[in-house]
Formats: sequence, C-alpha cells, structure tokens
Amino acid sequence: MGKLYLVPTPIGNLKDITFRAIEVLNEVDLILAEDTRTSGKLLKHYEINTPMQSHHMHNEHKTVDHIVIRISNGETVALISDAGTPAISDPGFLLTRACVEAQIEVDCLPGATAFVPALVNSGLPNDKFVFEGFLPVKKGRQTRLKLLAEETRTMIFYESPHKLIKTLSHFVEYFGAERPMSVSREITKIHEETIRGNAQEVLNYFTTKPPKGEIVIVVDGKS
Repeated sequence: MGKLYLVPTPIGNLKDITFRAIEVLNEVDLILAEDTRTSGKLLKHYEINTPMQSHHMHNEHKTVDHIVIRISNGETVALISDAGTPAISDPGFLLTRACVEAQIEVDCLPGATAFVPALVNSGLPNDKFVFEGFLPVKKGRQTRLKLLAEETRTMIFYESPHKLIKTLSHFVEYFGAERPMSVSREITKIHEETIRGNAQEVLNYFTTKPPKGEIVIVVDGKS
C-alpha cells in the first residue's frame, strides 16, 4: 500500500519551503495540485519533474475514490495547495478522511500556514485562539457574527481583498468599534503589511487604501 503526503508550500516567498518537502515532492509518484499553473512555477523553480494532476474544490468529490484506489495499489501521492498547508481553508479534507477510512497512512509535513505568523505578529493574546477561516458569504453570516461577538478567545479569519471592507464593517457593527484587531496582508512577500488598531481605525485605513493580496484578520476576543 502507498501513502498520502500533505505537503505545505510557500505562502509567498519561494524560499519558505523545507528540505524535506522538496525531497518528498521529488520522490512521490504523483503530485495533486490545487492549480497546476500556480504550483508549476514552484516545481519548476526547484527542478521537480514529478507528474502533476489537478485536485481542487470543484473536482475533489469526483476524484477522491480514484486517488484512494491508486494509493491502495501502491502509489505514493503528495497533495499541495496553491499556498500554505493543504486542507486549511483549502482542498484536502475529503481526501485525507477517505485515506484514513481506507487505513492508508497519511503524513502531514510541517510548514507554512498564513494564520500563524499573522497571529503571532498581531500582538493579541495567542495562548487561546479559534480559527474561523472564511466567514459565510450570505446564508448563516449574521448568525455566525452574532455568535462570535460573545467569543472570548482571539479569532482568526481569512478574507479576500474585495470583501475586506464589508467584513470589517460587520466587525464594527457586531463586535463594536473599539474591538482591537490586526489585519495582515501579503505575508512573506515584498509588500507585506500589518495594520493594528481598533475595528473602526482599521476599517478607516483600508477604506482610504484599498487592499491587495491574501489577507488574515486577527480579532481580540470579548473581554
């Protein structure tokens, strides 16, 4: 029987990959990539020539069973996402669960995940925290925000640039204008930026300076 490797990839700076990750990507029979064009640049940079196949949220339901059969028949497979650790707000959970159920060995390598540097860098309490990922876009959003308004642990969210203003406005509305928070964007990249302040201050900043890049929001829990 083969094995499934979950391999973290850099979240911006191509140097942020481990020696072991490069070794595994070279040695496996197949690499499953969220976007083969994006991952192709990384593999080319490190001269990795392992065959690659697309595996993303739109096709993973259909491909999981076939991949499990291939691994059961002895192939070793590595799963990577566009950036960071697979299955953290990215495809990977379904395949991991299917492999566990089929008693296939799963090995997750340590490596880059955007929320860890954002949390540590925020200056907000990090002894206890809750990772929320992306908030519901429409259905269930208001209910979730009302629930989170009472959360006492530090909260971590992912958001896209074009939805940041809307989300920060909701944080002012549901958490209060004075709630401390931090917004980190373009982590590990040339234009990396972290803005700290209360909800209203952070909203005001990004209203005058529209954001670009991947975004992590860290919000202080209710005191």
